[in-house]
Amino acid sequence: MNILITRHDKIGDFCTTLPMIKVLKKQTNHKIFILVSKVNYEFAKHFDFIDEVILYEDKPFKLSKKLKKLHIDISISAFIDTKLGLALFLSGIKTRIAPATKMAQIFFNKKVVQRRSEVKMSEWKYNLELLKAFDKNLDLTYTPPILELNQKRENIVIFHPGFGGSSDGNLRIEDYLELANSIKNKAKVVFTFGPDDKTSKGYVQKNSDFEIKDDFNSLWDFTIFLSKVRLFVSTSTGPMHLASLSNTPTLSFFGDSNFASYKRWKPESIDEVQNNFLLPSANLETIQKRLHEIIY
Repeated sequence: MNILITRHDKIGDFCTTLPMIKVLKKQTNHKIFILVSKVNYEFAKHFDFIDEVILYEDKPFKLSKKLKKLHIDISISAFIDTKLGLALFLSGIKTRIAPATKMAQIFFNKKVVQRRSEVKMSEWKYNLELLKAFDKNLDLTYTPPILELNQKRENIVIFHPGFGGSSDGNLRIEDYLELANSIKNKAKVVFTFGPDDKTSKGYVQKNSDFEIKDDFNSLWDFTIFLSKVRLFVSTSTGPMHLASLSNTPTLSFFGDSNFASYKRWKPESIDEVQNNFLLPSANLETIQKRLHEIIY
């Protein structure tokens, strides 16, 4: 059987589907296709539980023609919109599973009522729950990590101040520097930045001599680097999820609302390595205290 999993948005969103895909592949002999956005296209090819990666196009008729050739039996969509729904409908996929949300649900014939806005579980757990609509006998137990790399960790602490516009809770760049300065004698401090973080990168360059590393060739290279570090400090953003894929300890900041909180967007790692704070409820002193408990 050919099964198509779709999640065609950002990096962190895609990572929240990986437990679902891994569980499905581990327990079945089905061929797993994944439909992703451009930012995740090459990255998705590195996971051994994904058989084939398809690039999402926002032209429904063109995408449907591409999907028809793959002879997909079932699609499972973790995130939907009208263009995706229409493309899947036109491609002739007989069973199309999706959360019962948005107008786009009219294009799906197996809808799962989840009410994710109530945040009764994390996003990756909601995605896992979609598998019940495919086969209620599947064991949905997921044991982190996604990537079992067995890397030796180095005494490096990464500070990633950027957020790509996707976080509702973050520290000021000055706060990141204060935290970094407070541990620089106990660990090697490295700052990383995304392509849209030019302003904060310039500030760190001007006001500190910390190493900056943002020359990774790919998301996969960045993920492998993060698997070797002692701690990753950031807001709730894609790189936080990349770090969590290998159980790298994280110190993370989230918006103080149901939608933005760690109750929904917590990493895919084991709970023991997560240090999650709601902003602005948590103050810098509390965060620094926890950082020192980890490092000292």
